[in-house]
Amino acid sequence: MASFKPSIPKGTRDFGVNEMVRRNYIFDTIRSVFQLYCFKPIETPAMENLSTLLGKYGEEGDKLIFKILNSGDFLSEVSIEKWCEETIERNKKRLDEKYFETPEATEQLRNDLKKYIKSEYLTEKALRYDLTVPFARFVVMHQNEITFPFKRYQIQPVWRADRPQKGRYREFYQCDVDVIGSDSLLNEVELIQIVDDIFSKLKIEVVIKLNNRKILGGIAQIMGEPDRMVDIAIAIDKYEKTGSGEVYRELETKGISSEAISKLVPFFEIKGKINQKLQNLKERLKDSDVGLKGIDEIETVLNYFNTIKISSQLELDLTLARGLNYYTGAIFEVKAKEASIGSIAGGGRYDDLTGIFGLPNVSGVGISFGADRIYDVLNELNLFPENSSATTQLLFVNFGATEEKYCIPLVTEARKQGIRTELYPSSAKMKKQLDYANANNIPFVAIVGTDEMTSGVITLKNMQTGEQLKNTLQEIINFINSQK
Repeated sequence: MASFKPSIPKGTRDFGVNEMVRRNYIFDTIRSVFQLYCFKPIETPAMENLSTLLGKYGEEGDKLIFKILNSGDFLSEVSIEKWCEETIERNKKRLDEKYFETPEATEQLRNDLKKYIKSEYLTEKALRYDLTVPFARFVVMHQNEITFPFKRYQIQPVWRADRPQKGRYREFYQCDVDVIGSDSLLNEVELIQIVDDIFSKLKIEVVIKLNNRKILGGIAQIMGEPDRMVDIAIAIDKYEKTGSGEVYRELETKGISSEAISKLVPFFEIKGKINQKLQNLKERLKDSDVGLKGIDEIETVLNYFNTIKISSQLELDLTLARGLNYYTGAIFEVKAKEASIGSIAGGGRYDDLTGIFGLPNVSGVGISFGADRIYDVLNELNLFPENSSATTQLLFVNFGATEEKYCIPLVTEARKQGIRTELYPSSAKMKKQLDYANANNIPFVAIVGTDEMTSGVITLKNMQTGEQLKNTLQEIINFINSQK
């Protein structure tokens, strides 16, 4: 029998102790800021009904949804070919005669039925693609239990059938914060403050890019293609990666005329500071009411930051489109200034996402933080705290049964006072116990032998410097707490 070599799917990862401690540092930092701004936690299932997800992310996004078979044995129990033939035979009298006029027409019917069984009959559920659409579904289902405006945060994994590469995974965590049931632009202001607070705490210098889907709608109007705004937005969103040439070519393939595309070109040429860009934009969008509305919304948000000081850089980016179908107003994207990676947070305003599920006219706005990319940035820039990989702060050496019995109350008291403390489980050689401390990045080791038990003090060894001090347990606890 051939040996089995264990592996995991591409685009997924195992996380060891050090990685998990560092990831929890990120989660705890983000969660603390969310709570500071009075957002409340919820969770939704890993899988949703496929009908909940399809059509919310655009054509390209829908292709990246991981669909789930109705059961593990479903394909073995159902022959698709047999099912198609039985369905046609059973419904022959009710089907239009055109399906049987030629062999080609009948074959087309079979192909249509195969598509149906693959998309509807075999897969009724899917892994969630993001946290926003499930949140909208949650709001509709629980509308009588929540108070609007509803401020929620959610920290959970999502899945996308994407091609794995640096900074892009098939399974990854999102940390979402949303306000729903309010169209006040104060919410956009608060989200920008949240972004600034989180990355200030993580010591990552970022630029917060802003745009508005209404501005993109105005550009589509000026191009003479108001009904093609989604296609135009999806193409523009690729500008930073591919350049203007690819944007124009993609628009051409979608049937947008060269004359219309030529009217887009001047918008890519708008340069300068935010106020200069807005003035230039006003002139170019003067004949578009929806475009001017988008400019007004951005100006309203920015005016608040004349009195609110943040450390992050704000930038107006007219090529920022965020291709998701549900955005209707402000859109955000956050990038680390000094790291070679894509966006680490993004979001925007959606005016009627809940309407899809039967609750119309409920506006929301939110932003999502990509924990995995934030991890990569902190790693690349060496910004994790020095003790971020340490799980234990204090290790008591075990010399034997007598010392072990003496140390257990000391370990218990240290834990009661918030020190992460462990007692080595057996009386192994001192070198082995110190090697264990080094391997686990434990900064301090408590040595309690006959002399220490007699004197009532503890020898504390600093594993980084090698320095040793004799102190009472309370003095050691106070000292370690002062190092946090």
